[in-house]
Amino acid sequence: MDEALRSLTERLRKESGDTPAFAHLAATEDTDELAQVLTAPGQPLWARELAAFRLGLAGDRRAFEALVLLLNHRDPERCASAAHALARLGDPRTARAAAALATNELRVAYALHPVRLLVELRAPEAVPALITTLERRLRPHDPYRRVALACVEGLGALGDTRARTVLNEALAHPALAEAAVHALARLPGQRRG
Repeated sequence: MDEALRSLTERLRKESGDTPAFAHLAATEDTDELAQVLTAPGQPLWARELAAFRLGLAGDRRAFEALVLLLNHRDPERCASAAHALARLGDPRTARAAAALATNELRVAYALHPVRLLVELRAPEAVPALITTLERRLRPHDPYRRVALACVEGLGALGDTRARTVLNEALAHPALAEAAVHALARLPGQRRG
């Protein structure tokens, strides 16, 4: 069993009270039944999350909208599960949605998992979105250092020279300086001192 699926199943088993409905939803192989959970009124959040996650792992694009909503949830565990499923879904809309969430200043507190997803996807939208998000995090007293650090590390992993300017700016921030040095070293054409 996929480790992320096992972790999600255990978390949602507790959240659901380990009901027969949970056991059925966790065991069914009927993707149409899982998809119906996403649109049926009155479904609890745990049921929608479980159905969307399982559909995502199966590559069923009916899960896309639900997973994007969960990627922007206030609960970090839901965000992480959604990012995992979206990375495996194979929907071409995923990178654009993750970039929109990562760069949304009104929801920056929840941008960590969209940033990490963009890096994993290595999509064309990734570098511009991470640069934009990091530039905004370099303001004095910005409280979202984990998001900034994820951007620095992600830009290093992506190895795109367009990130050089913003990574050089990140060197001036003590919480980001070490990661920025490592990220800059990964860029092509970086001069060694």
